[in-house]
Amino acid sequence: MNNAIFSKHAEKFLERLLIKDRTRIMCAVWKLPEGDVVALKKPKGDFRLQVSDWRVIYIYSDRGIFVKEIGNRGDNYK
Repeated sequence: MNNAIFSKHAEKFLERLLIKDRTRIMCAVWKLPEGDVVALKKPKGDFRLQVSDWRVIYIYSDRGIFVKEIGNRGDNYK
């Protein structure tokens, strides 16, 4: 299991989800770097994890994985 830190925005988004969706996202984050991961062009160093219709934007830090944002497909990139 990876050491994952969530931003306040990401935590609030997870709290609003159904338990099954929240569990699915959390399991995918814990299994990183496995999964549908793509390095984003901007900002450099950010990665996108696809979990069904959800997108998790994260970076690797010295303390582990920092989840910056979680959102619906398409909403994260606006």
